[in-house]
Amino acid sequence: MTTRATATVQEAIDEIGYGRFQRRLLAVCGVTWAADAAEVLLVGFALPSIRAEFGLDAITGGLLATAGFVGMLLGAWFWGPMADRIGRRRGFVLTVAVFAVFGLAAAFAPSPGWLMLFRFLAGFGLGGALPLDFSLYAEYLPSEGRGRRLVLLESFWAVGTIIAAGLAWLLVPTVGWRPLMAASALAALLVLWIRARVPESPRWLVVAGRTAEARAVVAQVAAVNGRPMPAEEIVPEPPGERVGVRTLFRPRLRRITVMLWAAWFGIALGYYGLFSWLPTVFVRQGYSFLASYGYAFVLALAQVPGYFSAAWLVERWGRRPTIVSYLVVSAAGTFLFALAPGTGLLLTGGILMSAFSLGAWGALYAYTPELYPTAVRGTGFGAASGMSRIAGALAPLIGGALLASSLVLPLGVYALGFLLGAAVVGLLGVETRGRPLEDALVPEVRAGR
Repeated sequence: MTTRATATVQEAIDEIGYGRFQRRLLAVCGVTWAADAAEVLLVGFALPSIRAEFGLDAITGGLLATAGFVGMLLGAWFWGPMADRIGRRRGFVLTVAVFAVFGLAAAFAPSPGWLMLFRFLAGFGLGGALPLDFSLYAEYLPSEGRGRRLVLLESFWAVGTIIAAGLAWLLVPTVGWRPLMAASALAALLVLWIRARVPESPRWLVVAGRTAEARAVVAQVAAVNGRPMPAEEIVPEPPGERVGVRTLFRPRLRRITVMLWAAWFGIALGYYGLFSWLPTVFVRQGYSFLASYGYAFVLALAQVPGYFSAAWLVERWGRRPTIVSYLVVSAAGTFLFALAPGTGLLLTGGILMSAFSLGAWGALYAYTPELYPTAVRGTGFGAASGMSRIAGALAPLIGGALLASSLVLPLGVYALGFLLGAAVVGLLGVETRGRPLEDALVPEVRAGR
């Protein structure tokens, strides 16, 4: 029997397996993910109060919400390559510090212009923190079960949504929107303190030539998990093919790329559009500010069963039918929310929209990396999720432009976003349930050059 003399970080992590270290890391990264979700959504919850204080019209309110998404888009482009140079841990600390500092500054903004600037800069930090959080957790996971555990991390988004809605309900009607902004920034500082205990990614360390440090981190993982340290020398992964976004449009990858980009764009347009204007929509329907925040909190709670039901169905029913059906129900709920004549039907539509849209998004997180071959998986996932930032920037503007004349028009556009996602996945998608990751491709892609 031949014994390996060397092993990559992934092979070493696979040998150690999933255990207490990864469970602790899930909790730490989950806190970050929840704080990030709250930061993304709090402007929508605070928007009625902000507009009332500054006397803003709907279009300017939409620009306020859009500023953060534009910052996130630019931040994702900037901080990804930067973290490859300076490390996952240092990159994450810097990004969280940026969105904590400018998130706190937003609480003291003296005018709409300053508020817009501070929200843009906070988004610039947040745009880097989200993918870095996901990447750091992924690089500590064994290959077996990685997709399911990454989707579990994504479920903390629902926790952050509930926290944001709950804080808005408690704070905004009584003390205004500024304490809500400050609370979010303080949560980011808590994240910084918690993350100080997480070591650097061993995969990044070995690529940077710091193999002794990488081995020490792997030994720490083994010790916490109660497993022996692999005896092999830690070496870098073999170099792979250089790829870029153009690779995603090779003839045999084009269909997958178009489908995923449209699906991510459609679901983000609907989700961010609705949550950017959620309390405003309730107020437009004749409810008080206090009642609107209470109803928004109920809709946030609905995301929890929506997410976990989808997480169960993707393994029992399949990725493709789960995404399609959940997006169709999301669209139906949005139309009902727009047209409902009474509180009962209004809440029913809102709950359906909130629960099933997050469930669809969780399933899409599992589905996307399974559709690309290994050489382009990271590039494909990053490019597809980037479409959600573009949609997130457009969605509040659409609401701001159309809400002044009609409530049904912007909500109809958001419902069409969900239907766009359902249509492209239904027509162009393929099922990946039960297939090994290397086989989770349509035949023409596997044969592609």
